[in-house]
Amino acid sequence: MPSLSPVLAAAGSSSIDSIGTPALWTGVIAAVVVLLVVDFLLTRRPHEVSMKEAVGWSAFYVALPLAFGGYVWAQFGSERGVEYLTGYLVEKSLSVDNLFVFMLLLSAFAVPAALQQRVLLYGIVGALALRAVFIALGAAALAAFDWMFLVFGLVLVATAVKILRDAVKGSDHDVDVDRMRSVRLVRRLFPVTPEYDGPRMLSRVDGRRALTPLAIVVVAVFATDIVFAVDSVPAVYGITGDPFLVFATNAFALLGLRALYFVLAGALSKLRHLGYGLATILAFIGVKLALHWGHLQWDAVPEIPTLWSLGVIVVVLAVTVATSLTADKKAQDEVEEPEPVG
Repeated sequence: MPSLSPVLAAAGSSSIDSIGTPALWTGVIAAVVVLLVVDFLLTRRPHEVSMKEAVGWSAFYVALPLAFGGYVWAQFGSERGVEYLTGYLVEKSLSVDNLFVFMLLLSAFAVPAALQQRVLLYGIVGALALRAVFIALGAAALAAFDWMFLVFGLVLVATAVKILRDAVKGSDHDVDVDRMRSVRLVRRLFPVTPEYDGPRMLSRVDGRRALTPLAIVVVAVFATDIVFAVDSVPAVYGITGDPFLVFATNAFALLGLRALYFVLAGALSKLRHLGYGLATILAFIGVKLALHWGHLQWDAVPEIPTLWSLGVIVVVLAVTVATSLTADKKAQDEVEEPEPVG
């Protein structure tokens, strides 16, 4: 991860209302680093992840951010507690969309089961580094220019329209690795071995150093991390203007992705309406940001309270899951229904 001094500087700006004391920043960043080191040690020897292992780590990575949310609520009040929990829920929802794309990339590159968790871990580290940069830039921009709230809102509405259009077409999670510019560039610049070589990203072909397919997968994952960072950071800034809470919600939502992937790998395909739900959430937050900008200009423009945002997001996610499961069951029943004889 890069230095987080820009984030710390932004958090300490007098024009930004933040609960992020130096001690809190240090504690959260230290916890993130320790958890990443533990994950790297666990994946040092590649192995297939059992459901028991995945469920155990997933439970831990849900309990940890919820416990931290309880601390924020008790220490800084219900308003900050609701901001944190709402932001975490938004980021966790968007992270499930990350998992869809990761799943397709791992499948497209035929990543061996034993190496999948290492690829996911690299993706999480890349995502955390990118989010740190985007959070610092976002905090500085919002502190300097009120109209950035409107820009962030428009970005989210535009993203929501794209997600909705792709969901209607049924192509919301299509991935063609051969058309990814990052992958094509790396293949053009460096030789690539035809086979995986364990967790190594460098190997040799005819005595020459060459990248392994694992390195190409990691590049592809990093490229998708950039796209998701552009969406997720403005989304959580639509919930809270505190860069510390923005970083904490992003970090906690991302840390559990590796374990969550193996828990949900079989269930992800059942979330048929996830695109519709995410489009609704992003559009709602985009409107919330635009109204906030309008309120800064004219007092008569209403704002959407964070507690209302939490209620809307919970309802949208509940409806999305319910309709997805209903649609999936209906589709399975149609496949299993025998054709009439004669």
